[in-house]
Amino acid sequence: MADADAAFDIRRARQRDALGIARVHVRAWRESYGHVFSAFLLDGLRVDARAERWRRTIEGGVEVWVAEADGRVIGWASAGGGRDASLPTPRELQGIYVLREQYGSGAAQRLLDAALGDSAAFLWVLADNPRAQAFYRRNGFAPDGTTKVATFGGEAALELRMVRPHR
Repeated sequence: MADADAAFDIRRARQRDALGIARVHVRAWRESYGHVFSAFLLDGLRVDARAERWRRTIEGGVEVWVAEADGRVIGWASAGGGRDASLPTPRELQGIYVLREQYGSGAAQRLLDAALGDSAAFLWVLADNPRAQAFYRRNGFAPDGTTKVATFGGEAALELRMVRPHR
């Protein structure tokens, strides 16, 4: 667990952050989803491929925020217009991850605040991710009863939608 007084900065991501974001993305999946996805899927995640996707995402106008400590990315959040056909709110938290060593540091909270502010928003979270769900509940999100089975690398997982009204 990180020191709650740890120094980190929150800022908008730049193209040069793509590699750091990808490193966090891959590592956070491996740290968080071993009980959901196979070792084959998690071991097959490649930082270089993710970095290229992040470069395109940042260039494409999705809002991406990073938490940075000692010159390295320790977490990220992305938000933008909702990607679903049926939108409970116009804004979607598309993703947020921090490294396990940063749990409790406040980085995730500050990333969420930067990405969403007080706006109404929705997100999708794995049904088998109680830690994330508790974090979202503390931030005013609640399940709206909508679920879907999403496929990641050929493996299915149940997701539930959580929605937050304007705060």
